[in-house]
Amino acid sequence: MHDLGRPSPPVTDTARAHAPRSPAGAGDPEALMRALFRRLDDELRHAERAAAELVRGRPGGDSPVLVETVTGREAQGHRILGLETGARHTFQAFLTGLNTTTPVPNTLASLPESGPDEERPPWRSAPPEVNYQLLVDRDFLAEPAAVAALEERVARGEQVRVVDHALLKLAVADGEVAMVQVDPERSVLLRPPLTVLVTELFAAAWRHARPYLREVAELTPVDRQILQLMVSGLTDAATAKQLGTSPRTVQRKVRALMDLASVTSRLQLGWYAMRNNWI
Repeated sequence: MHDLGRPSPPVTDTARAHAPRSPAGAGDPEALMRALFRRLDDELRHAERAAAELVRGRPGGDSPVLVETVTGREAQGHRILGLETGARHTFQAFLTGLNTTTPVPNTLASLPESGPDEERPPWRSAPPEVNYQLLVDRDFLAEPAAVAALEERVARGEQVRVVDHALLKLAVADGEVAMVQVDPERSVLLRPPLTVLVTELFAAAWRHARPYLREVAELTPVDRQILQLMVSGLTDAATAKQLGTSPRTVQRKVRALMDLASVTSRLQLGWYAMRNNWI
């Protein structure tokens, strides 16, 4: 057995307090956005490197097993679902595209106990008192059934946020057990104190993500869905496919939203929508 070695220090709020000051011209919205994304990228890369160093280790002697490898997609899927259903207080997860381990219907929607999908095991979510925080990326929003499944989650009062960069797949239950996917065929389970690295990584990404589908009186649910998908980078054709409509209808609605916001480009519309809590 090999020793785990010395872990790298986790990213802390104290360290973040010493982030470099905004450059000259910080009043410019584009400069502010670039600075924000650079800082977030630095935080995520630091936490990912620290986690990668730790998961390569192995406990030795009589030390408790802090790292466990889960091999195979079916085994990974069962462990992730087990983390969710076993959570008592909190469940946090990155949900990313190309979700071959736990496809969207299994990850986000309640499965019927009988019927055409009878071969799949019945699915149940965590108890109602569990606080959910789900962070999704652009590729996830493009998956079949993603929008409908996320709407079901939001309707149940769960917190959902969106980022535009690709996420790794991870889940954390109660801050005590974390699962991080290393590659499509392999994940690692981490236990305290190693879970602090994953919770720090999640917290950094969560702080800089935007809420999914905020309620705004002037907008219809379809308007908000179109804005959400547009800002995430989906094409009109991909958006239309998600919403069961035509690209021409999407384009017409985007034009109407641009008129409502008094802007002349989609980039300006996205910026206006985020600044005014339309999404």
